[in-house]
Amino acid sequence: MPEDMARPLIRDRGEAGGSRHLEASMSDAPVVGIVGTGDFSRSLARRLVSSGYQVVVGSRNPKRSAALFPEEAEVTSQMEAAGQADLVFVAVFPEHHSTLLELKPSLAGKTLVDVSNSLRINPDGPSNAEQLADLFPESDVVKGFNTISAWALQRGPRDGSRQIFLCSNSSKAKSSVMQLCRRLGFIPVDMGLLSSSLEIENLPLYLFPSWRTPILCTLFLFIFFYLYNFLRDVLQPYVTARKSVFYKMPIEMVNVTLPSVALVMLALVYLPGLCAAFLQLWSGTKYNRFPGWLDRWLSSRKQFGLCSFLCAAMHAIYSLSLPMRKSARFKLLLAVKQMKEGDEVWVNEEVWRMELYVSAGIMALGLLSLLAVTSLPSVANSVNWREFSFIQSTVGYCALSMATVHTLLYGWGRAFDPAQYRFMMPPTFALVLVLPSVALLGRLALFMPCVARRLAQIRRGSEKSRHIRFRLPDDDCRNGLEDVSNV
Repeated sequence: MPEDMARPLIRDRGEAGGSRHLEASMSDAPVVGIVGTGDFSRSLARRLVSSGYQVVVGSRNPKRSAALFPEEAEVTSQMEAAGQADLVFVAVFPEHHSTLLELKPSLAGKTLVDVSNSLRINPDGPSNAEQLADLFPESDVVKGFNTISAWALQRGPRDGSRQIFLCSNSSKAKSSVMQLCRRLGFIPVDMGLLSSSLEIENLPLYLFPSWRTPILCTLFLFIFFYLYNFLRDVLQPYVTARKSVFYKMPIEMVNVTLPSVALVMLALVYLPGLCAAFLQLWSGTKYNRFPGWLDRWLSSRKQFGLCSFLCAAMHAIYSLSLPMRKSARFKLLLAVKQMKEGDEVWVNEEVWRMELYVSAGIMALGLLSLLAVTSLPSVANSVNWREFSFIQSTVGYCALSMATVHTLLYGWGRAFDPAQYRFMMPPTFALVLVLPSVALLGRLALFMPCVARRLAQIRRGSEKSRHIRFRLPDDDCRNGLEDVSNV
């Protein structure tokens, strides 16, 4: 026991003539080579070693790079690494691929995995993997592991994406890399031939392609409603009565603008489904393609909903901060000083309005939070399609209804007060209610038995242009009513 305690935990890297060798207990494990000593190479080596592989790292300067890699990995020259392994990861920048030509005899007949990425999106090609295949025609090139970061690779599949996209002209080489992916704990996705490598290389370079329209729409709505509220609530008192209320701009104006954006964005989540349903009813078939703008709108509904949730959550935080402002305290003290004996303090109508619209807002935010959580891939994968559809459709419309009720209670009787139409502009909540009202009325129209039954028939293959007698079982009518807006 004392001898074991005296033994160093980390062996001297200079032993055995300055070269590290693989453990004898791992002699029967598969040998994987890595050419390159960058961050990705180090993370890949650690992951391969922890998964039971023998790892040989090829470096131009093995002595300098040896300390960066796990003790179980052997760091040697590029020529020796290429000769020992049958599967080699090429982890060097694509502009340096030509420096590996001296390894061509050693890499002949072996599998090369290209993990490189381009600096910018390459729409025309050729891809880095195709150029590597041209340099090493006697090797089987597989494109993969370029869509995963070094951090996610080192930490394992519990952090980051589990999918790894692969493509190659050699089915045998691709199968061996897919087996390696599964052993590392990732999910390989077969993208076909090496011609798909350009698409795989461009994937990490896209900057939120599906978020562009929702974010721009959110910014546009925020700017529009903020300027609209500024004209009505700040500029109008200053122009007409020389009353300066510019202090409202940082918090109060933003707090009025955020719920307006949130409700409109939530309505935009469900309007494309209604448009698609009515297009199917009008055409009488489900086989006609939707217009391009509607296709893009349908595919962006998740992003629209998350932007709506962000604005609603920020509105809740801003609302909680309203009593903490100095201006709110000064206004409260001023109101107390101006109060005369006999004035009515308790206004029953205002009390009820406040209680009801705050309660409706809390319920709307709770339902919207449920929708946001369900949209997460980890949660969505744990429920079946019927459960997911129920939450996103039925619960979603409940959230839209509660948010609409929240806005109506906030407005109360102000829509009929002429003093609220400043600069001949209607109150903000009156504009906000247009799209949600259209969405809710459209949903009610699809609930009509005749409309719901016809839509269910179309979605089960019935076509208006063909003389086919089509009849739904009676039990399916209810199912059709539950999913009429999901296309």
